[in-house]
Amino acid sequence: MVRWTDGANGANEADPGAVVPENRRFGARLPIVPASTADGWAWVVAAVLGYLLGEVSSVLLISVVAGATGHSHDLSQMLRQPVLPLWVEVTGFVGLWPGFLGAAFIASRRWGTGRVVSHTGLLIRRSDVLYGGIVGVAAQLVLLPLLYLPLRPFVHNLVQQLGGPARQLTGGSGIDAVITGILTVAVVPVIEEVFFRGLLLRGLLRMFAGAGERLGPALAVLISGLLFGAAHAEGLQFIGLAGIGIVLSLLAYRTGRLGPSIFAHAAFNLVAVIATSNVGVLH
Repeated sequence: MVRWTDGANGANEADPGAVVPENRRFGARLPIVPASTADGWAWVVAAVLGYLLGEVSSVLLISVVAGATGHSHDLSQMLRQPVLPLWVEVTGFVGLWPGFLGAAFIASRRWGTGRVVSHTGLLIRRSDVLYGGIVGVAAQLVLLPLLYLPLRPFVHNLVQQLGGPARQLTGGSGIDAVITGILTVAVVPVIEEVFFRGLLLRGLLRMFAGAGERLGPALAVLISGLLFGAAHAEGLQFIGLAGIGIVLSLLAYRTGRLGPSIFAHAAFNLVAVIATSNVGVLH
């Protein structure tokens, strides 16, 4: 379960042995779990395998549901539609979760004490709602335009092209839009933060701990952000996804918790949903 806290020490309240003394460079804490460089590698490998398992299970689940609903013959055509059918979106999302959450659980059990919540930093303070929300909105409205500014002279209809994948997922209407919006804003951020920031980032932090207080965390944050962008398999969108991935990783690292990054991720997605929905005010 997610733990809420108003205290000043974050993860330390849930598990006093889960952190080491404050890092002087970032004011953050490195997790003792994973406890060694080898265990850090194991967490990263678990993340890679969990991602691959999630992708495979997602494809299989979509295929199974397509067969059960009589859409096997036109599935490839449906996947190319401007807006995906609701059942494709839901099964695609759900199919990823066994790999994502399973990898975090197995890594915590096999190379930790099994305390998944404290090991992944799944702790939330009430202040995270506002703090993370502001960061997520700013990332959409300020960071992304800045990142793509150099491409504007060279890419025709850049804004429309960048919004294509989001419109395909969230461009529906009625109950479909409501369900997709809830998944995108309330569920997906929790799942992805546990995986990318709770599992992958913490594994990378331990892997690079020997590189020094500054370089080690910087490498972990940068690499985890780049992998977050690459994992979405969107060519033109990679720059923006990697950018927000780095921001989310930095939030998680500096606080030692996932609360800020979860709400930043949710706010980031919410702006995208509003902008691409049929009732969006940001068209």
